[in-house]
Amino acid sequence: MVERFEVALNTPAGRLTTAIDVPTGFIPITAIVPVTRRLGEEASQLEVQRVIAAGQTISCRMGCAACCRMLVPLSAPEAFALREYVGQLPTDRRTLLFNRLGDTKDRVKREGLWDRLNDVAEAARPVPDEQLDPLNRAYYALRIPCPYLENEMCSIYEARPAACRELLVTSPAELCQDLVQNPVTPLPVSMRISSILGLVWGSLTNSPPRLIPLPIALEWAERHEEESRRTWPGSSLLDQVLDSMWRFLSQAFQKK
Repeated sequence: MVERFEVALNTPAGRLTTAIDVPTGFIPITAIVPVTRRLGEEASQLEVQRVIAAGQTISCRMGCAACCRMLVPLSAPEAFALREYVGQLPTDRRTLLFNRLGDTKDRVKREGLWDRLNDVAEAARPVPDEQLDPLNRAYYALRIPCPYLENEMCSIYEARPAACRELLVTSPAELCQDLVQNPVTPLPVSMRISSILGLVWGSLTNSPPRLIPLPIALEWAERHEEESRRTWPGSSLLDQVLDSMWRFLSQAFQKK
């Protein structure tokens, strides 16, 4: 059985109202990930409508994968959800994916970055930006295609991380060929869904909010499989998600 909730959120780009169905029983954290992402996407769509009304355009198009060389962060719930999704893929697709992941791991290890990625994922406290920025830049400098890309198309599009969904730009697409040197103009994001899910998971498990680099997400999720089996009341998980969203939105309004 499910319970329907009417959700209303005031965002800097307008008011978001929607209905959400949440199971009435106990559910794992992965069950709340799709709903949370949906709220993030609806908030993003309000931003898209706002910039279009202002005469701008979104440059991102299907097949444009310039940003798919960045080090993408996931929350723990997203990593668990990705592992579930990959586990349900047909065997041939899963084999190809694991081969690409293995190639990426070998390359990142040769460059001396693999252990640093694991250190971030397993950190006992949130890693400050001044430590993350050099790692992000070092990874991006390698220009490694995301292992989930197939012919420059996302092979896990419906399950892709929130950070990928949130990255839209209004600057010319060609500037994305070098996201460090070029003046790229991203669409404002009032709610970072990976951060919100990370905060929720940290609160539920009394652990630090952590962000897990995408190349190691499946390995991390496997190491922490037992944690992923824990369950909570569905309405309680939604309450925690909405509470974190309201905090993010409050900060976004303060910055305006």
